Amino acid sequence: MTATVGFLFGCRAQESTPTAAGSVNLERYAGLWYDVASFPTRFQKDCHCTTAEYTLMRKGYVKVVNKCRKGGINKKESGITGKAFVVEGSNNTKLKVRFFWPFKADYWIVKLDPDYKWAVVSTPDKNYLWLLSRTPQMPEPLIESIFKSLKEEGYDTERLKRTPQLCE
Repeated sequence: MTATVGFLFGCRAQESTPTAAGSVNLERYAGLWYDVASFPTRFQKDCHCTTAEYTLMRKGYVKVVNKCRKGGINKKESGITGKAFVVEGSNNTKLKVRFFWPFKADYWIVKLDPDYKWAVVSTPDKNYLWLLSRTPQMPEPLIESIFKSLKEEGYDTERLKRTPQLCE
């Protein structure tokens, strides 16, 4: 799909900074999310049943617990815990996530379902992208609609890889 767009327009489509969602209610956003699709990363290589769980902490940050089963749905679950801090003035749409001190990474919520059933998270350079859902599976027409919208916004949707979510 977007390979043609990328070829015609070079890297220009990836250069534009994404627009964050209008605002995010972190209490509604908190909880368990399933990774439906994402750009491949070395830290999620061969992951199945990937989840992210967000918990609001009294000290003013969001606890982040990412888990997956590396190598297959029957493999042992492993995970990593980090902290996310809201970027001031972002209406809770932009966070900085830290898994290893002192490094922080951008976490921008660029699309969010009004009922908080799904979200798209990216980085300002559009090199990372996750489609998250409250359920392990999403209706295919909805996924395709989100992918189309992302493509129109300059994301290289050809890079998106579905995450196997067949675990119990």
